[in-house]
Amino acid sequence: QVQFAESGGGLAQPGGSLRLSCRVSGNIFTVYDMGYYRRPPGEQREFVATIDARGRTNYADSVKGRFTISRDVAENTVYLQMNDLKPDDAADYYCNARVMSRQLLEETYWGQGTQVTVSS
Repeated sequence: QVQFAESGGGLAQPGGSLRLSCRVSGNIFTVYDMGYYRRPPGEQREFVATIDARGRTNYADSVKGRFTISRDVAENTVYLQMNDLKPDDAADYYCNARVMSRQLLEETYWGQGTQVTVSS
């Protein structure tokens, strides 16, 4: 089993910043991709950003230039620095990780989510 420790959500004003972090632990041989998705109120979950083990990143067009994803490979931790937040960024943010277990089984796991509110 894989456990998630997520933090960093909360309230920010428009134009403000927040930093999310997500650490995975447990039955892990290696972690491939890590990333964030979000679910705005009343909408479906959508892609935000991912980063692979080599540090290659991919972003949704809506967050390019404002959000930065980074990773501490040794600590199995991913960070999402969110700058210039907009009301449309308000959502529940979910961390995910594509993991190979010690039994060499590959699976994608999801964290429980952290809420981001953007309001003046």
